[in-house]
Amino acid sequence: MIVEFCTACALAAFVALVYLCYFYKINWIRDLTDTDPKSSSLMAKYRTNVNQTLKNLPPVYPNGWFGLLESSSLENGQVEHVAALGQNFAVFRTESGVVRVVDAFCPHLGANMAEGGKVIGEDLECHFHSWRFCGETGNCTTIPYTKTVPSNIKAKVWESIEVNGSIFVWHHAENVAPYWWPQKEEAIAKHSLLYQGRNEYYVNCHIQDIPENGADWAHLGAIHGPAMLPTDMFTKIMHHRWTNISWSTTSQNESTADDSEEQNKETHIAHLTLHHDLILFDKFSILTLKVKGRQVGPGCVEINLESALGPMFIVQTVTPVQPLVHRVTHTMYASRFASFYSKIVFIGECIMFERDMRVWNHKKFMHNPALVKEDRTIKAFRKWYQQFYSENSPTYESCKASLDW
Repeated sequence: MIVEFCTACALAAFVALVYLCYFYKINWIRDLTDTDPKSSSLMAKYRTNVNQTLKNLPPVYPNGWFGLLESSSLENGQVEHVAALGQNFAVFRTESGVVRVVDAFCPHLGANMAEGGKVIGEDLECHFHSWRFCGETGNCTTIPYTKTVPSNIKAKVWESIEVNGSIFVWHHAENVAPYWWPQKEEAIAKHSLLYQGRNEYYVNCHIQDIPENGADWAHLGAIHGPAMLPTDMFTKIMHHRWTNISWSTTSQNESTADDSEEQNKETHIAHLTLHHDLILFDKFSILTLKVKGRQVGPGCVEINLESALGPMFIVQTVTPVQPLVHRVTHTMYASRFASFYSKIVFIGECIMFERDMRVWNHKKFMHNPALVKEDRTIKAFRKWYQQFYSENSPTYESCKASLDW
């Protein structure tokens, strides 16, 4: 009996390990108060006090592509309401599988078509009076109680793209058409890298503060040096080391005359490289990762990680849901062989990101920060990021005055 019991326990443990390694997908979600001891009401009051001190803030909704939903959350024939960037979007997938994004409010009498509407073929039908709108053009295709549909009745269509497991929308304050597009990661498209999990956070700060971390190499040792384990007892035996750090824009990279034209098309991209090691007893190096990141516009980061067990890929999206509140997601992909290892790395990434959140949620944006020469990449980042603002980009003051969020 004892032998049989031990055998059964060992088999169960083996099955559980296999499940965790290859089938379990991480879903790590944190709200504003999950990473802060303050209650929700106290946190809101605290941020209100901080926000009242804010002056000369950069615009709160930059121009670019922003993630609205993850592809897996939208099935054929499904519609979802997403409030972001001071807008209300109806995001739906047609019955043929194409993603469309239109204004959520019906131009007839303002019903929210994402809250009760339904997908009919390639159209979105408003539940209030059964008007239908083409997802591609926005044209009203059907009004059931009239013989003639006026050609001037349209729902606003937002340019969108589905790539790398996410649905992005183009936002531009001057209504300029997209002049760059998120690029497909072939390893994800060909399923050589598989979905391993995701996280989702809500962060309270100016949107520019979040990607600025990539150019702020000095914070790595202070914030991300201590071991990721939730206790101080390990600080003397292990720590994280970050080396070979660089941040640059595409135009700063070495180039020849032949590729200068291509680089001019990629001014919206910045590059980050670094090397990570977990150091034990100040001697032994484990969990070595070579990291290459691409900041693609203001709302997306693509992170390639090279490890001894194979490549991994993380997609980060940053989307303003209020002027100073942002939904941030990370989605992890890795080969089947590196599945278990990628989950360890991803949990570490979650813990490290929450350390940054504790800073962001309590800081204010410094318009003229006191920088030393070693902070030159921060200055370079801010100059690069300015391209995503334009004359009519919404400001905190304009949003507050109009309650446009």
